[in-house]
Amino acid sequence: MSLAFFITSLLVVASPGTGVLLTLAAGLSHGARGAVVSAFGCTLGILPQMVLAISGLAAVLHASNFAFQLLKVAGVVYLLYLAWATWCERGGMSMTSTTPARSDLQVIRHAMLVNMLNPKLSVFFVAFLPQFVHPEESNAASAMLQLSAAFMAITFCVFVLYGVFAASARDHILSRPAVLSWMRRGFAAAFVGLGLKLALAQP
Repeated sequence: MSLAFFITSLLVVASPGTGVLLTLAAGLSHGARGAVVSAFGCTLGILPQMVLAISGLAAVLHASNFAFQLLKVAGVVYLLYLAWATWCERGGMSMTSTTPARSDLQVIRHAMLVNMLNPKLSVFFVAFLPQFVHPEESNAASAMLQLSAAFMAITFCVFVLYGVFAASARDHILSRPAVLSWMRRGFAAAFVGLGLKLALAQP
């Protein structure tokens, strides 16, 4: 793995997005363990997109406007659902100390859907990964698999850091209802913003 790939991946992963918001919310809601589980789910959600990119199916998705639009609509609907759930203090997005914790499997499934329903992710990898594969590489698929594994590892580590940081501030935030209320609204607005951004995305 080259230094350029590491730095580029780090910048991409660290940029605030849906996965980051979800992990931060998990850290605030259920502490460090919840954040780690959520980060794991978000990382797993990258896997199908990586498979699409490596297998070349992402190019088909990119060329097929219908397929792209269908997946995009599903992603937008899910992001708006997350915004609604956050605003209404329901499910795993509720940031209260008395909210019943969901099972790890539910959290992972929830987090995976966030990345799986983002068609821009697979298209991004089609343009991103090949740049770091040498033209004379005899097994390009193997090289892309290695880069994909490294990207997923970076994603997991960065998301865990975000989540653990949020968890460390959990008691401080939960003891201040006004701050908690504004943060909840901020998360909901951010999910709406991400949904609108995805809705305007073009293949």
